Amino acid sequence: MEAALALIEEDLKNVELQFMKDLHSNVPLISKVAEYVFSSGGKRIRPVLLLLSARLCGYRGDRLVPLASVIEFIHTATLLHDDVVDSAHLRRGLASANTLWGNEASVLVGDYLFSKSFSIMIADGDLEILRALSAATTMIAEGEVLQLVSSTDLALTEEQYVEVVKSKTAILLATACQAGAILGKVSRERETALKIFGLELGIAFQLIDDALDYTSSEEQFGKSIGHDLEEGKITLPLIHTFRNCTLAEKNEIETIINKDSVKEDDFMKVFDLVHAYGGIDYTLRVAGEYVESSKSRLEMFPSSPEKDALKNLADYVLTRQR
Repeated sequence: MEAALALIEEDLKNVELQFMKDLHSNVPLISKVAEYVFSSGGKRIRPVLLLLSARLCGYRGDRLVPLASVIEFIHTATLLHDDVVDSAHLRRGLASANTLWGNEASVLVGDYLFSKSFSIMIADGDLEILRALSAATTMIAEGEVLQLVSSTDLALTEEQYVEVVKSKTAILLATACQAGAILGKVSRERETALKIFGLELGIAFQLIDDALDYTSSEEQFGKSIGHDLEEGKITLPLIHTFRNCTLAEKNEIETIINKDSVKEDDFMKVFDLVHAYGGIDYTLRVAGEYVESSKSRLEMFPSSPEKDALKNLADYVLTRQR
């Protein structure tokens, strides 16, 4: 990961500066909430993907930093909205914005970041990139609703769940890579390959999150452990467990997940079943398959430090702890 970041170190510093510049608002609360969320850290994986993809495709111009900033603005807007929908209390190991300023402020600042993103995109003036990013934000919203209507649905299949993940999480990583390809003016074939690379990497990224929700500590993960179950989210470790466990165990899981409040004892019962039926190992194995497939998408590109960095970034996704 460090080697990948070293290639774009200067650009990443400029992206951080761009955040602060673009966060300026005449309404102090907007700047305060947004700056808090941005300063709480984060992996910046989406801007990194855009920067590396553009460089892989030969682009070295001055449009990189504003567009990388846009990608992170969109991502941060979704986080603010997600934490309200999920009633989350932690984000990246710190109190979530909705905990500190309330749901209303979090939603409205998220709306501001979405609006600001499109202002920056329009200033960039590339209709192809605007089309790609606007399609991605629409798909993210659809994914959020799809996840909402799938809540507590234990009939959800693995294939259906992956479709939710593509829409809600993976599409923005895919579009970050695609935007880099558009900047580099590569062939449609290479643009599509980079987009699929990002999509498969994004699916793997979410699957690792699913596993960490059942295995990590709160301090490591940076958000509440077991929160997916508490919110009725059916993720891959539970999908695998539910399709393999006994009828009595299915009934027990169904009873727990339909409760208004999931107690620690309830979580531990499901936790034990997930581990007993290999739900974590299965999820990690599927994530690994997506990572290997994503790396194969880069084979049409010539050898370069950027290509190596993207492959290393894909491997990092499998080993991260938060």
